[in-house]
Amino acid sequence: MKTFCKFLEEKGLSEDLRSVLCSLKDSVKVVAERIKTAETCKAGTDNEYGEEQMKLDVLADQLIQVECEKNSAIGLLASEEQPNEIKIGEGKFAVAYDPLDGSSLIDVNLAVGTIFAVYEATSFIGVKGDEQVASMIAVYGPRTTIVLALEDGVNEFTLTDEGFCLSKEAITVGEGKMFAPGNLRACSENLKYLDLMTFWTRAEYTLRYSGGMVPDINQILIKGKGIFSYPSHSKYPDGKLRLLFECAPMAFLMEKAGGAATDGFKRILEKKVEKLEQRTPIFIGSKEEVDRCEKYLN
Repeated sequence: MKTFCKFLEEKGLSEDLRSVLCSLKDSVKVVAERIKTAETCKAGTDNEYGEEQMKLDVLADQLIQVECEKNSAIGLLASEEQPNEIKIGEGKFAVAYDPLDGSSLIDVNLAVGTIFAVYEATSFIGVKGDEQVASMIAVYGPRTTIVLALEDGVNEFTLTDEGFCLSKEAITVGEGKMFAPGNLRACSENLKYLDLMTFWTRAEYTLRYSGGMVPDINQILIKGKGIFSYPSHSKYPDGKLRLLFECAPMAFLMEKAGGAATDGFKRILEKKVEKLEQRTPIFIGSKEEVDRCEKYLN
């Protein structure tokens, strides 16, 4: 079985980039172990964006930061759970991450995940998703898996007794009738979104929506088909999901698998990060479905 770090070595990546990705892989293993036994209650604190934190949000954030601080190739961090960029050294790589995406699902024991975006940058302000050198997601479900996007494609690794080993190569996303519609309350205000939901329903698409971005996007990648949507709404006029921590790394994964990602008007990867908390609508999945979203909503 080909291990994660051996795979990176065979890809011919620089030693520094390999070390960064292996550090992120190590942090996933640590978080996966702690999720099994950690408390699932609320932390009694809010993050920078006014969202109530779970104890596991805080713990996962700390665990990932500790692993990254061990690596001299990483100079900068940004976490969805913290208000500012964190300079940790002089390394040329910068890692933005959502330590525990879908944490509201913890108490009901549904799958949750971690999202990473890797840049060569001295600040995240001003970067575009197109500038990522890698992105990856971890899924903590019945199995712990990593899906990694590099410039030349997307691959899955599964945690085994030997570590993370290659389990699915050259992932591609094509066409197929599966949808994961977020923010359905937007249908009450946006009749175009309601029309889109009606189309998917009448065309007998399979509904697959857990309420967690990581497991839902992971399903599209692994099944090789589908669409995930999360439009704006009066409560979230700029969208709810964050560009730097969630949408840009997911868009990088999807495009490298042959899919697409848009905010309804513009490629997600072309959007410049103007502030860490920047939000955006997102429609992500197969190219045909993303095109359909743009046509219906425009």
